[in-house]
Amino acid sequence: MKYLSAFALAAALVVPAAAANWTVDPARSTLGFEFVAQGAPVTAAFKEWTATISFDPADLSTANARVVISLMSANSGSRERDGKMTSKSWFDAKGESFAAPEGVPPGSAVFQTTAFRQTGDTTYEADGTLTMRDATKPVTLPFTLVIEGAEAHMTGSVTLNRNDWGVGQGQYAGDDPVATAVKVNIDLYATAQ
Repeated sequence: MKYLSAFALAAALVVPAAAANWTVDPARSTLGFEFVAQGAPVTAAFKEWTATISFDPADLSTANARVVISLMSANSGSRERDGKMTSKSWFDAKGESFAAPEGVPPGSAVFQTTAFRQTGDTTYEADGTLTMRDATKPVTLPFTLVIEGAEAHMTGSVTLNRNDWGVGQGQYAGDDPVATAVKVNIDLYATAQ
């Protein structure tokens, strides 16, 4: 009986941690975005970001995720375009005109979840807030999650209006020459801790 109790205790200590806490594999994961500039589609990605994820499909009330993104790491493959994107009029990646959220480096954007819900067998929605420049706005991210053993693969996308965060000042505040709609695409691979 004492061996059974010891096994049960070990399972109680190990299984929830393995099921709930995840380490993202940055080499296989992508945090990207798409927009239209001067009538042509542009695809870009952030090269530097971190994600802290606690997620147990059996208990979504305890799920939590926080993603911190270095806006200076935006990369579209064009040095000229990337320089404009990270400038004060756009992402203000140097943090010249706004203070970063507490505890994160200047020039960062932060997505913090507030609630999760399941919408299908492998589909979910995450409610949260996105803080960028000096604005914090609510965002709901629909995503698909497949967990096989200790590995998880999550994909999701959401379309945002960049004006909600003041991204694109002055002549760029309108829909021309750069569209205000920006589609954010997330493709994450993670391993249970």
